[in-house]
Amino acid sequence: MSSSNAPASGRDPVPNRIHARPVPRPGRLVAAAVVLVLAAMVANALITNDNFRWDIVWLYLRDVVVLRGVLWTLILTFASMAIAVALAVTLAMMRRSDNPVMRWVSWVYIWFFRGTPIYTQLIFWGLIAVLYPRLSLGIPFGPEFFTFRTDDVITAFWAALLGLALNEAAYLAEIVRAGLTSVDPGQTEAAKALGMKDGKIMRRVVLPQAMRVIVPPTGNETISMLKTTSLVVAVPFTLELTYATSAIGNRNFLPIPLLVIAALWYLLITSILMVGQHYLEQYYGRGFGTVTRRRSGGKGPGGGRQGAIAAAGTVRQDVNREVTP
Repeated sequence: MSSSNAPASGRDPVPNRIHARPVPRPGRLVAAAVVLVLAAMVANALITNDNFRWDIVWLYLRDVVVLRGVLWTLILTFASMAIAVALAVTLAMMRRSDNPVMRWVSWVYIWFFRGTPIYTQLIFWGLIAVLYPRLSLGIPFGPEFFTFRTDDVITAFWAALLGLALNEAAYLAEIVRAGLTSVDPGQTEAAKALGMKDGKIMRRVVLPQAMRVIVPPTGNETISMLKTTSLVVAVPFTLELTYATSAIGNRNFLPIPLLVIAALWYLLITSILMVGQHYLEQYYGRGFGTVTRRRSGGKGPGGGRQGAIAAAGTVRQDVNREVTP
């Protein structure tokens, strides 16, 4: 005889169970269909249009002049960003300084370089030898110790590099300052209570936490710098990618396929930079809502701060295991 507690055959054992069904959303299907149709139209317009001259695109895509332009573009991008980051950290710390002179100098620098167009700045850097034919080191309004010609020191490459780096530092300084401000002041106070020096506090406590805020916009600025290098023709610096492809297009009277080549190379480099930015954000975002897997062979993910603590292996996987009945 079956138990009296067993449910009747064919009946739901849970009384008044709610059988929920997803709300129909026909608008999503319509929107997806419209987007797919538009994407197909764009693809058709690109592939079937003979004016793009895809044969010429493939022919010059690996041309030595184009590859040299890619190399110089990468050099300008990463070198200018390295200088800009170092200068931006200095400017951000000056903005936070108790010294009014430091704060004023930093503010004026950021105000000037953010307030004038980068193209105008590059033109002035290209004309630096006209403005100052000779440069010297010495005492202001006093004797000069070293004198040299500006053309011999600031070539077109260095003018382009300095112009890009000094302009970018003004934007990065505000990003770094925002990141430093995002760190709880209690972190600094606790570190001082332990006897740590200001420099060590900045390196070991503040900056590692601020990087979570600094990295995403800095990655965007790096991608923007990659494309801003196309403006160094104002110096003029004629070895970067845009000028190199434009020169080839002007010589063979086929500007469109050469511009497509430049666009393809920029897209490829930007895609690689975006992947790098993604992993950097994951690295510096550990413990702040990102998903982290346990190192000890765990099969389940742990999220946020608790996931990061579990992944560190410094606590038991189940801290209540010994006291929970």
